[in-house]
Amino acid sequence: MEIQHIVVGGGAVSSAAAETTGNLPNRAPPMLKPQTSWTASLPLFLLRRCSRSAPNPFPPGGRRLPCLPVCKRRMSTQAQPRFAPLPTEQSESQADAGAAGYQFRLVSYNILAQVYVKSAFFPHSPSACLKWKSRSKAVLTELKSFDADLMCIQELDEYDTFYKKNMEASGYSSIYIQRSGDKRDGCGIFYKPKSAELVQKEAIHYNDLVEKYVHSDHVNSALPNNSSPEEDTNAKQDNSKRGDPNDPRVRLKRDCVGLLAAFKLSDPYDHILIVANTHIYWDPEWIDVKLAQAKYLLSRVSQFEQLISNKFNSKPSVIIAGDFNSTPGDKVYNYLVSANLESTDEAPIKLRSLYAVNGGEPEFTNYTPGFTGTLDYIFLSDGSSIKPTSLLCLPRGDSTDVQGGLPNFQHPSDHLPIGADFLVVNS
Repeated sequence: MEIQHIVVGGGAVSSAAAETTGNLPNRAPPMLKPQTSWTASLPLFLLRRCSRSAPNPFPPGGRRLPCLPVCKRRMSTQAQPRFAPLPTEQSESQADAGAAGYQFRLVSYNILAQVYVKSAFFPHSPSACLKWKSRSKAVLTELKSFDADLMCIQELDEYDTFYKKNMEASGYSSIYIQRSGDKRDGCGIFYKPKSAELVQKEAIHYNDLVEKYVHSDHVNSALPNNSSPEEDTNAKQDNSKRGDPNDPRVRLKRDCVGLLAAFKLSDPYDHILIVANTHIYWDPEWIDVKLAQAKYLLSRVSQFEQLISNKFNSKPSVIIAGDFNSTPGDKVYNYLVSANLESTDEAPIKLRSLYAVNGGEPEFTNYTPGFTGTLDYIFLSDGSSIKPTSLLCLPRGDSTDVQGGLPNFQHPSDHLPIGADFLVVNS
């Protein structure tokens, strides 16, 4: 069995529990579109494994795009990030912020691991924009362009060989955890030491659910689905390589990971911020596994929050970000915000979705001919001492820079980044 590591800068420790400020641009508010209920959805490169002849193989939660040609331009034309100010009241901003009004920026982004980048998976994308030499530069340029103090990155591969050293050259430190088994990607958090000091960290291995499983857990493969018979068969064949998918202990071993980190912000009050970064399992037919991972995530966040609260004798703010492979209104999404709903299955920590409470979830964060919908989120703890002041804008479906699907020369990943500027208020 492969030993996992959580990497900090140039060193590595066991994966067990361990330990910009600036003026906002004066631009118009983001055009965000409220969303209705969606169902979980399949990434394009995995849809390619399923039958192309199957009737209506696309989830009802997303929509299929026309296969339009993508303009072959150079990577230098890639889109530039734009953060649009949110409307604020005097009593909720300057009046509560104290003299300093300390701000920081956080971005979450599934950058599409290069190990998954193949022309067969992305036939709609110009082949030149899929090559590692040009794509690595494009992703790196985009990461730098955010000018973020903290970045939660999913599907991060080539960490030791490329991203770590190049981000260090731009003033970032980082922690990283690679997925279990033979998986080559993982989750990472890049941060500016001048803005945030890392004071504690933990790794999350969702494979731990195998040991924690009890028969009362509702993990099984008998859930209804909307896939065609042939699509369902292909998915089961892929998953059965690990063993009997009807065995919960096999079913829960999906090699997914996450990171927990506590940072002391460089504000006058030394506010403590907990950041969780995760990538939940992809298969829409295995909603039980995804829900089990979401529950384990929040239980670990809750425990970590208590640990940090006791250690620093203060109440930390919590941000949970990542690719949840779940759409607004599905079981995983509803559980994550369940403390705000009338639910018998209430989460141990009260969360609200950053975009949902500020105009609505994005129209999409994943945009391909196979699927278009929202899979990525930033959740904030209720009653925290941080307030969003601007949101990273996302293109709409009629935007020319996404026509034909992603990735392309304007956007190097099939996902779009999300993020915000935050103000630390005097608590």
